[in-house]
Amino acid sequence: MLQQATVKLTERFENALVYATRLHAEQIRKATGVPYISHLLSVTALVLEDGGDEDEAIAALLHDAVEDQGGKATRAEIYRLFGERVGAIVDGCTEFDSEIKPPWYERKQHYIEQLRQGSPAVRRVALADKLHNARTIVQDYRQQGEAIWSVFSTGKEGMLWFYHSLLKMYREIAPTPMVEELARVVGELEQLGES
Repeated sequence: MLQQATVKLTERFENALVYATRLHAEQIRKATGVPYISHLLSVTALVLEDGGDEDEAIAALLHDAVEDQGGKATRAEIYRLFGERVGAIVDGCTEFDSEIKPPWYERKQHYIEQLRQGSPAVRRVALADKLHNARTIVQDYRQQGEAIWSVFSTGKEGMLWFYHSLLKMYREIAPTPMVEELARVVGELEQLGES
């Protein structure tokens, strides 16, 4: 028997959706030019499908806001508008919030450790984010071929290192169906260009 979802999305979620849409209005996905809100909606759907609650769904809508749209000022606004728990989840999903961006490998290693120490809610939202990103890379590769790797500063090799490192951490902590879906998609990433 299927378990019925018990999550009710309230006006808080609606407000977060409007806030995220406005905040990211001018932003597009790197490789395709698709409006960035599509990524936020996809991550939110994955979180809800995985059993996430309303706070996690709101955090999924806002998970890139601090990094991409205003740094610490946006962070403070998220806490004020959506509360401590949503703010903490967004913080846990944020790789950096300073104007100076650390080097890529250093930033990714720190991020993985941050997730390891994070709450289950942080790990769920971050996993949904990375799963959607990986799916998008596969889809973009099918349309653009090898040129897709030029969008990433570390190319295919760096991206695979990152995804394998994430998978190792997630499998050690909480191997869930979403983790295994990420493993499947990472397997697809590895095969790109090898056929």
